Amino acid sequence: MRVRRGLAACAWLLPVLAAVAVWLWVGRRRKPAPAFDVEPLALSPADRVLVLAPHPDDETVGCGGVIQQCVAAGIPVRIVFFTNGDNNELSFFVYRKRPVLEFESVRGMGLVRHDEAVAAAGLLGVAPTNLVFLGYPDSGTLRIWLAHWGAGRPRAHGPLTLATAVPYAGAFRQGAPYKGEEIVADLASVIRVFRPTRIFVSHPADQNPDHRALYLFTRVALWDLEQDLRPELLPYLVHFHRWPQPRGYHPEQFLAPPADMAGAIRWRSVTLSSRQMAAKRKAIRAHRTQCEYAGRLLFSFVRARELFGDYTGAPSAAETAAAHGEIRDANLPAEPPEELSEDERAAFIGIRSRHVRIEGANLVVDLELSQPLDPTVASSIYVFGYRHDRPFAEMPKLQIRLSEARCAVLDQAAELPADAVRVVRQAGRIGVSIPLAALGGPQRVLTSVRTSLGFVPLDQAPWRVLTVAGSE
Repeated sequence: MRVRRGLAACAWLLPVLAAVAVWLWVGRRRKPAPAFDVEPLALSPADRVLVLAPHPDDETVGCGGVIQQCVAAGIPVRIVFFTNGDNNELSFFVYRKRPVLEFESVRGMGLVRHDEAVAAAGLLGVAPTNLVFLGYPDSGTLRIWLAHWGAGRPRAHGPLTLATAVPYAGAFRQGAPYKGEEIVADLASVIRVFRPTRIFVSHPADQNPDHRALYLFTRVALWDLEQDLRPELLPYLVHFHRWPQPRGYHPEQFLAPPADMAGAIRWRSVTLSSRQMAAKRKAIRAHRTQCEYAGRLLFSFVRARELFGDYTGAPSAAETAAAHGEIRDANLPAEPPEELSEDERAAFIGIRSRHVRIEGANLVVDLELSQPLDPTVASSIYVFGYRHDRPFAEMPKLQIRLSEARCAVLDQAAELPADAVRVVRQAGRIGVSIPLAALGGPQRVLTSVRTSLGFVPLDQAPWRVLTVAGSE
C-alpha cells in the first residue's frame, strides 16, 4: 500500500521528466551557437571572385558556399585548378580497384579528376567556360617553389606522371615547363585578364604541400601586379592537425578555426543556408574518386559557415609587428601529423616557437624545438627575398639546413659557404643570423621552418611574410 502511495505521489514527476528529455533531445539537434566569433564576409554586386584550388575538390570543400552565393547574386566567378590531382595513388586504387602504375594511366586519372571538377562546378552553377586547369604536378609544386627557378632545364617532374611540363591537352598552357617563374606567369595572366576584386586561395598554414605552394605563388604574382590591381586575398584551410572536429557529416555544427590559430588570424565567415549546404554536399559527391576514400574528411566541411583568414592584412598586433620587421609565433602545435608511422612518430621533433626579426643589416630567426636535433632529424629554415625591381626567379632563395653537428646553406641547388650565416645553438634552441645582402636586399621576406626525418617531413611552421622596414 505504501509503495502505491509513493508511486502516486511521484506521478507528477513523469511529465516533467518527459519534457526535460524532449528538451535535451531537441537541444542536441538544434544548431549550436558558434564556438568562436568571426566577422561576417559580405559579397558585393561589384565583386569579381576568383577561386584558386590546389586540386579538384578543394574549390568545393573550401568555397562551395561562396561559389553558390556568387552565382545567385550574378557576381562573376572563375575557378582555377592548380593541379589535376593525378598523384593520389590511394584514391586511384579505390576507384579503379587495382593499382595505377603506368604513366599514361596516371595521366588518365588526371583527366578523370578534371571531369569530376567540371561536374561539381556545374552543380554549383559554374559553366565549364569559367574553369581554368593549369595542370602542374600534383604533390610536386612545393618542390618547384623551393628549388626550381631561373636558368636551366626544369628538373622537377610529376611524382607519378614523370612529366617535366604540363602534359594535358586543354590546359591553360600545355607544355609549360615545371618551373617557378612559369607558374607565377600563368597565375598573373589569369588575374590580369579576369581582374578579380577577391581571390579565395589555399592557406599558408595548410599541411598539404600543394596548398602551401599555391598560396606562395599567388602572393608573388599579386606583388608583381600590385601597381595595377590589389584584390583582397582570402585563404581557406583544409588540412590541419586533427581538424575539423567532429569529423564527418555534421551540418548542424559550425566550422570553428583550429584552436592553435583562433587568435593569430583575423577570421571571416560566409554563412550557408540549408539548401546551399545540400548543394555543396552533392557537389562534393561529384568528386567520386576522393569521396570513396576520404569522404569523412570532405563532408566535415559541409557546415553552416565557411572560414577565411590570413596572417597578412589582419588588423592585429602580430600583423603590425610583421609589417615592421618582426614575426613571433609562440605555442605552435608541435604535434606529430596523423599520417606518420610509429617509427616516425617516435623520432618526431616539433617546432614550439619561432621569432623572426630585423636587427640592423641582418634577418634573425630564433627557434625553440621540442627537443635538440639528433643524428636522424634535421631542421630547415627557408628564407626567400622579394623586390619589385628584380625578377623573383633571380632573387636568392636560401635553405639553412641544420643537423645535429652541421650547417649547410643552399641557394636552390647551389651550396654556399657555411659562414654565409651565423648559427648559435643552445639545447633545443637555435638562433640564425642572415645578412639581408645575402637575400638580395629584399623589400619583403617569405619564410618558413620545417623538421624532417630523411625525406619525411615531421613538422613545419607556416609560411609568413615579413616587410623589411624602409626598403620600399
